[in-house]
Amino acid sequence: MNRLLVVAAISYLSAVCQAADSANSAIAAFSRLQGLAGEWEGSFQWSGARGAGGKMNAAYYATGNDSAMVENLTVDGKPVMTSVYHLDGADLRLTHFCAAQNQPRLKADRIDMARGVVNFSFVDITNLRAPDAGHVAALEIRFPDPNHIVLTFLFESGSQHSSERIELQRSRPLAPKPAQ
Repeated sequence: MNRLLVVAAISYLSAVCQAADSANSAIAAFSRLQGLAGEWEGSFQWSGARGAGGKMNAAYYATGNDSAMVENLTVDGKPVMTSVYHLDGADLRLTHFCAAQNQPRLKADRIDMARGVVNFSFVDITNLRAPDAGHVAALEIRFPDPNHIVLTFLFESGSQHSSERIELQRSRPLAPKPAQ
């Protein structure tokens, strides 16, 4: 009986520690997203079932009393996509307002801030016109440094898959912090 209690206690503590690590990772990733506030410029390139590329700009800003970060992606000055990132308890989530006129919701399922990578996977979607209609199914965000970001959206349409890689740099790089 004592062994069973010890095993149960260890399992419980492991789950608590894992939940705390998950919450800390989500908070760290959200903090990194908050650091993107400002204007960005760069390019996009489609691969797979779609082919196109060009220039893209972005603006990041906080809303909801700093509880959410908005990402507006524009081409030729016209908004094409918006994502809203936010914490939901121990989870980092986003709703993507897509050029395909639907709204996939994703959840971070891999956060590795040491490598500057956050992967989001599909949870559900609103306004999907047909079961095989095109939509974002996943997103990877890479933070190479404070002045660069790489977004890679995985797009599915029926059995066809495409990815859109967006490479952005700050329009005005952050000034380096003075040495103390």
